[in-house]
Amino acid sequence: MEIIDFLLKMNKEYFRAYKKYRYYIFALIIFILFAIFFTGKRIFRNHEEKIFSLYDDYIFGIDISHYQGSIDWSEVIHFPVGKDISFVIIRASVGKDTKDTEFERNWTQAKQKAFIRGAYHYYRPDENSIEQADNFIRTVRLEKGDLPPILDIEKEASVQSMAKLKKGLKKWLNKIETHYGLRPIIYTPDVYYRDFLNDTAFKDYKFWIANYNKVLKPKHHNHWIFWQFSQWGHIKGINHDVDFNVFRGNISELKKLTKK
Repeated sequence: MEIIDFLLKMNKEYFRAYKKYRYYIFALIIFILFAIFFTGKRIFRNHEEKIFSLYDDYIFGIDISHYQGSIDWSEVIHFPVGKDISFVIIRASVGKDTKDTEFERNWTQAKQKAFIRGAYHYYRPDENSIEQADNFIRTVRLEKGDLPPILDIEKEASVQSMAKLKKGLKKWLNKIETHYGLRPIIYTPDVYYRDFLNDTAFKDYKFWIANYNKVLKPKHHNHWIFWQFSQWGHIKGINHDVDFNVFRGNISELKKLTKK
C-alpha cells in the first residue's frame, strides 16, 4: 500500500508540474520541430547545389501542378544557381475523371515561354486503366516539340494484386502510345521502380525517377532519363516549393524525344 500511495503522490506532483509548465513544454516542442524542419531544408539546399554542380553538362527543368498555385510565368526563367530552366512538365489529369485545375493555363504559358513542355497523368491504382487513359486523352493535345505523355505511378493498389495493377499500367501505356504515336515515359519513386517495375514488362520504357536522398550517378545508375532530385526547390515566380529535375543529356538530345 505504501508503494501505491507513493506512486499516486508522484503522479499528482508530475501532473501539477505539467500544468504549471505545459505552455513552456509545448513551445519547446514547436521549437524543436521547426529546427528539424529548417535543418532538413538546408540539407536539401546543399543537395540541390551538389546536383547542379555535378551535372553541369546536363539540362534542368521543373514539374508543376495546381499545388504550385497561380504561377507568374513572366518570372519563371532561371534556377537559383543561375542555370536556365529548359523544360517544364505539367500535371494534366488524375484518375478516371479529374483534370488538374491549373493545367490549361500552365500548358499555354509554358508554350508561350518557349519551354519544352510535357504532360503527365497521376495514376490511381484502384481505378479503371482505360478510363484513366481516356481522361488524359480528353485533356491533352500534344503539339510539335512536346515531350511524350508521362504516367505517374507511386502507390500500390488496395483492392487488387500487383500483377493486376501492372496489367492495368500496360493497358494505359498501350492506349496512350496508340493514340499519340509516342511511347510514354514512366515516372515513379526509385524504391517503387526497384520493387515493382524493374522487370521485362517495362524494359522498353524510359523512366523518370524520384529520389531525394542520394546522387544517381549515370555510371552506376542506368535506369533513369529524368531524375527528380528535390521536392523543396524555390523558383522566382512560384510561391510554393517546386520539384527540380535533371535530364540525362543536352538540349538536342531532349528534343529528339519530342513530337515531330
